[in-house]
Formats: sequence, structure tokens, C-alpha cells
Amino acid sequence: MIYKYVFGQPIETQAVVMEVPKSEHELSVMKVEVQEDAIRLSCQMGDEDVVFGLGEQVRGMNKRGFSYISNATDDPRHTENKHSLYGAHNFLILNRAEKTKDESGNRTFGIFVDDPGTVIFDVGETRMEDLVITAGADCVIYVIEGESLKDIVKQFRKLIGRSYIAPKWAFGYQQSRWSYMTEDEVREVVDGHRKNGIPLDAVYLDIDYMERYKDFTVNQETFPNFKEFTSEMKEQSIHLVPIIDAGVKIEEGYPVYEEGIRENYFCKDEDGEDFVAAVWPGKVHFPDVLNSKARAWFGEKYRFLMEQGIDGFWNDMNEPAIFYSEKNLKKVLEELEGMKGKNLDLNAFFHMTDLVAKLSNNPLDYQSFYHDMDGVRIRHDRVHNLYGFNMTRAASEAFDQIEPEKRTLLFSRSSYIGMHRYGGIWTGDNNAWWGQLLLSIQQMPALNMCGILYTGSDIGGFGSDTTEDLLMRWLEFAMFTPLMRNHAAMGTRHQEVYQFEHMDVFRNLIRMRYGLLPYIYSEYMKAVLNDEMYFRPLAFDYPEDEQAYRVEDQLLVGESIMIAPVYTQNAKGRYVYLPEDMLMVRMKSLEERVCEVVERGHYYMDMALDEVVIFVRKNYMLPLAVLDEDVRSTSDVNEDQLEWIGYTEDVAEYVLYNDDGTSRKYTPESEWEKIRLTKEEFDF
Repeated sequence: MIYKYVFGQPIETQAVVMEVPKSEHELSVMKVEVQEDAIRLSCQMGDEDVVFGLGEQVRGMNKRGFSYISNATDDPRHTENKHSLYGAHNFLILNRAEKTKDESGNRTFGIFVDDPGTVIFDVGETRMEDLVITAGADCVIYVIEGESLKDIVKQFRKLIGRSYIAPKWAFGYQQSRWSYMTEDEVREVVDGHRKNGIPLDAVYLDIDYMERYKDFTVNQETFPNFKEFTSEMKEQSIHLVPIIDAGVKIEEGYPVYEEGIRENYFCKDEDGEDFVAAVWPGKVHFPDVLNSKARAWFGEKYRFLMEQGIDGFWNDMNEPAIFYSEKNLKKVLEELEGMKGKNLDLNAFFHMTDLVAKLSNNPLDYQSFYHDMDGVRIRHDRVHNLYGFNMTRAASEAFDQIEPEKRTLLFSRSSYIGMHRYGGIWTGDNNAWWGQLLLSIQQMPALNMCGILYTGSDIGGFGSDTTEDLLMRWLEFAMFTPLMRNHAAMGTRHQEVYQFEHMDVFRNLIRMRYGLLPYIYSEYMKAVLNDEMYFRPLAFDYPEDEQAYRVEDQLLVGESIMIAPVYTQNAKGRYVYLPEDMLMVRMKSLEERVCEVVERGHYYMDMALDEVVIFVRKNYMLPLAVLDEDVRSTSDVNEDQLEWIGYTEDVAEYVLYNDDGTSRKYTPESEWEKIRLTKEEFDF
């Protein structure tokens, strides 16, 4: 059951697609305090209550013990003390333990706060037993009650609409770096994979493919024959995926800039002039993507690259990130000028460094420009979290016109609830730290709860130099994420897998991903079409098992398997909890595997650096594609040649999903292939 509560005069965010009447009953699961400029919701949590959700945030699967602030933020240091990352995903579930229910009558519920401004979720940081949510005075709150955690998520997903479906090639392995500077450098990357037998489906183009960082341009010196080059890559089953940034360079003679000025499509400052900020190209204007006409105009600009054969994009810097604003920079430079020749003591020195440090993404800048939301002038900070959502929506709606029958890869850095209908996300500029691998594991189910299914993190870490063992362990987890992209920053160690000594191990790991594709794609499509989760914490499937709620580093992936990745440096194994008897499958390659039934319980399990361990649930099945030695891409995976791994005392059943992988005509459920096997027919 979904209950809707309206406060003040909310901004229409487009997060919700299902009509829900305003509730006639009072909000009962949390205490409501209506303040002059805020709505404050609060309730007490029992000792064993668990809080799931909030999408892209730091810390564990259970969000208790910290405060999380929905305020889309360009911050590449995803450390435990950060309250905001790139996304704003205002949905959580408070799971009441049986003890709490017995003592107080409280019940498990989900809550979605539809407010595009800053929302604070204090999940027991101020007082350990208190959950306090503070939103703006104008918001809509949805409370969802259901029979289980999975039921609550399913209802929420129906409320916000069906998730984006990527083309099948986008489930293959992908290679990126800031930046591959020339056509020849891209060719070198492709050759490095092809010559060493490492499958690859896509190579990414970061900001340097553009002409001086201008959106919807190509550098004619470094990519002189871009359309022909795109065709050359596709002949090798490689898709090029260019980046698009939010800021439009201010430059006379640049058509995108001149059209935006002429048609009044840019955000305005307080005086009604086009707001001037700066990002990669220097001074820019931001397209007012919250305005329907400007959104359609900006989306149409993607046609330039699509007509040259591009069928995938990643949207970046769309919080929007601001290096500095013109007005704030002027003030800072004037103050710094006044410091010349002075003796800067401790306080003066730190004041100077603060002045410069606070130029970027300054809250005052976000309060200084405005949107025209189809006739309503509104200050940006009140709708800040909608910008990345609507930039990606602009592209997606344009694709509906440009390539209406074809799927186009699209994902974004910043997002809000609802953007999942238009594209996926990656989790932004992480670092080559072991703790960031654990964070990626813990973020996946929370993102799935919010409808974001096409997602993954930068494998190996974006910032800092990765190590060979970290990259191996990350791949051992990332082979299960729908988006499987190796991405690194300029100036860091090159981390294409063929650069390392143990290339045979990397080849085996990536080939395992391609062998798992029939399962990964089937489970992804079932999660999308049935409004379910692809990644789940153990408690979602074992709700009666108290120990399942305490597991923070294992995941159920689809219906059939559980994974327990290693995320600790130099670890030779790890502790694993099996909530039921399972089939443990050790794989050093697709062909080299050992299977063993392990009873329910706690174990320390050896997990070598060069092997992947998968746990198949009882009475479930795992399909594996039989790959040719020279498989290069997803197009070479023959799903008519499958091996089946399973664990049953009688008969197990699996529904295999397959389609053409490119069109928007998804196979109806009645045509899904249903496979039934007895225990004698499994490959173990």
C-alpha cells in the first residue's frame, strides 16, 4: 500500500509515474513537524532495526550511524566522512526487527521524500536510536507498506516507472581512460586486447576527443576522419562511447553557444543575464534543461555524433560541477590582490587557501542562478538535484526521435529518482583503494532499490595508481555488474589489463564475464520487466534469518547465485555466511572449475587471487556460455551452446531471457525459454 502526503506547494520533479491519491489519513509511521521552512519527520529505531537504501552513498548496506545529505556534489574523494556524493536518491526502508514490532507495534515501511532540494537523513548519527528526515517545506512524501522488503521495493519501482534497458553489447567489457588522445591511441588499446585474446566491446572517449572541450565537436587534428574511424571500430565489434559535459563553452562562432544565446536556452543570473561559470573549456553557460524547450534543443545536439555512427554516451559534470563562477572569482582575486606584500600569519594563510579552495562548487554559486521551468522562475538550489536527471532525460528523449527503434547506451554521473527511466549511472570518480571496492559492493543493492539497474564503478579505481592484485579482485566483483568498465585518470598508471604481467589471469577473468552473459542479461531483463532488484542484500531473500541482516559484504545476484567478493589487500580468502546449503563453484577459468556442496553456516574460505567463487542456491540453476577460443565481443557469444550448473535433489527450473539485444521490442514473458533439468543433468 502506498500513501501520499503533500506539504506546501511542491515542485513537480517527474520522479513518479503512477497516480496516487492524496492520503486522507495522517502519516503514522513517523512523527511529522511542520516548521516554517522545513518538514521534519522522526521515529525511534530498535536496536536490531536495519535501514536499507539511499542509493549512491558512503558506508555500509545498513545505513545506521551516520547522516546522509541529498545534495548532488562533485567530490572524487568518497571517504567515510562525506555526506553527499553525485546522486540524490531519497528512498529508504526501515526494517523493523520482530523484537521492535512486539514491543511497540511499529512496522516495516519504505519512505520516499520527493524534494529536489537538500534533504537530510540523520540515521542515528545525532542520537543512535533516532531516524530524522529534514526536507524543505514544499515536498511530497510517499510511505510504502508491504509484506516484505522485496514487496516494498517492487511497489516503489512501480511508482517510479520501469528501468532503462541498455543494448546487449553494453554488457560486455569496456575500456576507458582520461584520455585516449588520438585515433591511433584508440587503435593501440583495441589491438592490445585483440592480440592478447581479451574480449572487449567498447572504448571510451573522454574530454580530449573534443575541439577545445566544446560539446558536440570533434578535434579534427587528432580524430580527422571520425565517421570512418567509428565504422572501422565497429568492423572490429568495438563501440566508441564519447563523453558529453553539462557546460557549453562561451565562444563566438560556436553554433551551440550562439543558438543557446539566440533562443534564450541558458540558465540566468539574478539580473536575468546568462549565468557565467567555468569548467573544462573555461567560461561556460549551463543549458536550462529544466525547461522543456531547452531540453529538447540540447538533446537534439546528440544527433551530430549519432550521425557519425556513435550509439553510446556518458554524461558528466552534471551536478552541475562548477570550477568557479565569474562573479565569485572576481571577488576572490580582488581579496588576494590585497594580500600582496603582507605578512600572512597562521589565520591569514588559511583564510587565503580557503578562498581558493572554496571557488569550486561553492554553495553561494548554486544560489545565484535561476531556471525557467516552463514559465516558473526558480532558484537553482531549490531544484539542484534535478539537473543531471534532466540532462540525461534530454538525451534519452532525443534518442526516441533520432533512433526510435534502437537502444542507445546512456549513463550519467549525477541523478535523482526517476532518471533510471532514461539511463544508468556510474558511481563517479572513485580511487584505487581497497575500501572503494567494498564501497562499490555495498552501493549496488541500494541503487537497485531506486531503480538504477544499469550501474557499476570504475574498475581498478579512477584516481591514484592501481595495483595488479586490486585490479584482479575488482574484476572478480565487477564481472557481475551490468556496467563493466575499466576507467582511470590522466596521470595515473595505465591499467588496461594487457599492461600487467599476469595477463593470462586477466584474460580468464574477463572471459568468465562473457561466459556469464546469458545469466547476467537474463537476470537484468527480469529485474527490469518485473520491477525487481538484480543485486540484493541477503536479508531480502532470507527475511527470517537474523544473521542475514548483519552481512554487509555479500550479495545475491539475480535469482540463482550469491557472491562474497574479496576486498582486502593480501587476503588469501575471507569469512562467508551461507544462509542455506549451497553449491560452491570455484573457477580459475570457464573451463577449470570445481563444485562442492557446502552446508548452511559460517566459514573461512580460501579464495586465491586468480579464482572466482560463486555460490549457487539450492534448487536454482546457473547457465554458462561455452566460448570459442577467439571470442572477441558479445556478438561472438553463442547462447545456443550452454552448460548448466545447479544444485537440486530433484528438478530445478530456469527461465532464460534472450532477444536481439539492440531493438526496443523486448521478448514477451510468454516467449521466455523455460528450462527444467534433473540433478543428473547438471555439469558438476
